[in-house]
Amino acid sequence: MLLRVTDIHKGYAKSKGFFGKTITPVLKGVSLEVDYGECVGLIGESGSGKSTLGKIILGVEKPDAGTVVFGGNEGKKELSVVFQDYTSSANPRLRVKHVLSEPLKERAKKQRAYLGHLLREVGLDESFLERFPHQLSGGQLQRVCIARALATKPKFILLDEAVSSLDVSVQLQILKLLKLLKEKYRLSYLFITHDLMSVTYLCDRVIFFKEGNIVETVSHVSALHGVKDPYSRSLLNAVKAMEIPDMCRAKVCQ
Repeated sequence: MLLRVTDIHKGYAKSKGFFGKTITPVLKGVSLEVDYGECVGLIGESGSGKSTLGKIILGVEKPDAGTVVFGGNEGKKELSVVFQDYTSSANPRLRVKHVLSEPLKERAKKQRAYLGHLLREVGLDESFLERFPHQLSGGQLQRVCIARALATKPKFILLDEAVSSLDVSVQLQILKLLKLLKEKYRLSYLFITHDLMSVTYLCDRVIFFKEGNIVETVSHVSALHGVKDPYSRSLLNAVKAMEIPDMCRAKVCQ
């Protein structure tokens, strides 16, 4: 197992006037696993705590209790991340070549050929290296962010609402790219989202998340139609009511 998250608890203190502070629980004993080469979808509404869980997995925040074990240990983690807000993820003052170089060691930063290779892997050509973020479309800039995530050759990429800020047509392009990269490099993804339609296209397994708890896990995306929890059913019914691509409809509406 590549990633094992066990019994994670997290809360934040809130002021209670003269009576001091109270702790508001955000994560209430979350456990999940991601295997090598697997994409697990973590789906839930805004405010459910899923992004907080992502920060704990990345090591940006520490849990109040519980463990995150990556590759069999709690130390070094070969992982990267792609966030929702691509505009703030890339420094507007840096050219694309410097954006891609940020996670690399000093020697690798000078290897223009490698940076060009990264861009080609996400469907862009080497001319983009000299551009600034404002000279790119939203889809192009998110491709750059994906290329940056690939730069250190990670085994695992956390995708935190990675397509939700894009137009629908561009979302599908990026999902196709992510799927291609996953298969080519045997990457593992934790795909955090509120969009079940995206999950049906990209993910192997699905976890439904509500108010800091896992309410249901679907062992394979093809079995989504059989979810039992009322919250899971509500998300499923919302997708059924939409006009969705045939490739997704087959998995959701069986």
